[in-house]
Amino acid sequence: MSQKHPVIAVTGSSGAGTSTVKRSFESIFRREQINPVVIEGDSFHRYDRKAMKEAMQKAADEGNNHFSHFGPEANLFDRIEDLFKTYGETGQGEKRYYLHSDEEAEHHNKRLGTNLGPGEFTPWEEIEPGSDLMFYEGLHGLVQHGNVNAAQYVDLGIGVVPIVNLEWIQKIFRDNLERGYSAEAIVDTILRRMPDYVNYITPQFSCTDINFQRVPTVDTSNPFIARDIPTPDESMVVIRFSDPKKFGVDFPYLLNMIPDSFMSRRNTIVVPGGKMALAMEVILAPIIHDMLARRG
Repeated sequence: MSQKHPVIAVTGSSGAGTSTVKRSFESIFRREQINPVVIEGDSFHRYDRKAMKEAMQKAADEGNNHFSHFGPEANLFDRIEDLFKTYGETGQGEKRYYLHSDEEAEHHNKRLGTNLGPGEFTPWEEIEPGSDLMFYEGLHGLVQHGNVNAAQYVDLGIGVVPIVNLEWIQKIFRDNLERGYSAEAIVDTILRRMPDYVNYITPQFSCTDINFQRVPTVDTSNPFIARDIPTPDESMVVIRFSDPKKFGVDFPYLLNMIPDSFMSRRNTIVVPGGKMALAMEVILAPIIHDMLARRG
């Protein structure tokens, strides 16, 4: 934990909707003129796209049909922990980028003088000095495994956790529309990842400070035949604070600011799905402001 160089980690499974939280944070950073160093969770995968396919095939040939991006064999958990620790202590550290698209490759090739393509990593590089905080968004921001405990160096941990059927619906639609995967291939991926999901993704949500869990109010009983993703207005968001006193959460204020919200437990507020972005900004902006004010 660090007062001088805070670390914020947003963690969630593939298809969980962490990008929504990221946009809310970006809005806060822009409005408050905060200079973050942004860390992408994909950059800590152990293998690039080609090597990952080879590693998966090798694992399958050896009888392991559950090798996945969610588990320790395919990630650099120790480097996540080391980066959070180093940044918290010094405001420095090393980062790199995983190139998802031609546009990202073109941008970083121009910046670095490299000739990389989608599915590859940029070289590790030093974080530029002068940032106000670190913002991580990805799969393993609060991961714990063996001797690795990244969660202990996180000052604000956010979990994005839609109920699992909704998470699967979102993943199926995203992977089909954006990546062209067949429904059968997506289901195979879900099944392959399940042991690592249970062992390395789910436990993180017990380490978070705040969880945002989207719950649909329409039938999602069979996510594999869903014809569309439930809209925000067809859902509620359950927001759980592990320790409301830690950040001085003012529930009466939140209930007044977020229309149609209500308390379901002493540490939990429920808001309409369409108000999720508003709720995030109302909740998170004061917390971030206080974190930076404590730096002195």
